[in-house]
Amino acid sequence: MDFGATVSELRKQKGISQTDLANQLGIHKNVLGRYERNEVFPSIEIARKIADILDVSLDFLTGKQDVQIDKGISERILEVSKFEEKDKDLIFSVIDAFVAKRKIQSIL
Repeated sequence: MDFGATVSELRKQKGISQTDLANQLGIHKNVLGRYERNEVFPSIEIARKIADILDVSLDFLTGKQDVQIDKGISERILEVSKFEEKDKDLIFSVIDAFVAKRKIQSIL
């Protein structure tokens, strides 16, 4: 999905009108409409604001990631990244075990 379609879909999922989102961004709703139609693209600053308002990462919004990670998960991951290396290794080994279990279950 492209940038404009992603913004439009997420905006609608959150029940936010074009006018409301444009007001929160400090832009005219016609400009937002042009973003959603991919006629023009926002500055990095506006794109960050859009991502924050729609509660997604900038990577997801721009199509770099195909999985939407909510803010809570993102904040937890960032917190873990500050841990000592041995603690991070332990946490990631537990996560790896769950991922492996899920992969095995999906095969069966």
